[in-house]
Amino acid sequence: MEKLKFETLQIHAGHHPDSETYSRAVPVYQTTSYVFKNAQYAADLFSLSEPGNIYTRIQNPTTDVFEKRVAALEGGLASLAVASGHAAQFLTFSTIVQKGENFITSPFLYGGT
Repeated sequence: MEKLKFETLQIHAGHHPDSETYSRAVPVYQTTSYVFKNAQYAADLFSLSEPGNIYTRIQNPTTDVFEKRVAALEGGLASLAVASGHAAQFLTFSTIVQKGENFITSPFLYGGT
């Protein structure tokens, strides 16, 4: 398959048309919870041995497409969407700053919202 252009990735990366409705647009899933096929499937989801949706705050199909699209646009393997700028900062800094180290910043690290 040929490499898709940046503009095409912006619109189509991470999503395939729905097999039932054939909708090209990404649907916005407004559910908070999901039905599990059986107890073992639920256990596999909660143990993270099976990818899938458990609860919308953790993951949902709309967010999944967004993460895949951002990864494709940035040339990465994956991406992670979080709910706020503070969450993004926490994940970033907790990854690079080790226990006992100091992190120095200006008072304007996050603001203006």
